[in-house]
Amino acid sequence: MTTSDSQHDDDITDRLYFAIVRLNRSLRQTITTGPGQGALSALATLVNCGQMRLGDLAAKESVAAATMSRIVTSLVEMGYVNRDPDPVDRRAWLATATEEGARMVSGIRSTRMHELAKRVDHLKPDHFEALVAALPALEALLTEDS
Repeated sequence: MTTSDSQHDDDITDRLYFAIVRLNRSLRQTITTGPGQGALSALATLVNCGQMRLGDLAAKESVAAATMSRIVTSLVEMGYVNRDPDPVDRRAWLATATEEGARMVSGIRSTRMHELAKRVDHLKPDHFEALVAALPALEALLTEDS
């Protein structure tokens, strides 16, 4: 690989990274009320993965246990999460999304999906076709990361 090829690959990586970051940030800004992004992420994880120990949730969200404890406490206060002692280890806690929490996540996801659909609908046909063609490659990036 030549230096020119390496620079080209770096440029593609930079453009892809910033496009994904900006799109994600823009879609997140469609919701301006409710819990912050860290709390929403933790709540979505609980909705999708089910009941979890706080330490496991912290690891999955890549935050410190103390940070996750504060996040879960705020979600409990808002009525989005239940926090119960772990029957196996009474020193640990289990967090579970409430029905209200699941509705919150579903509503936010629906709003963001609607906004994304509007943007996709406004793409020029050639950009739409390119996006569709790129989906398998983008999905492969996700599975390779797992």
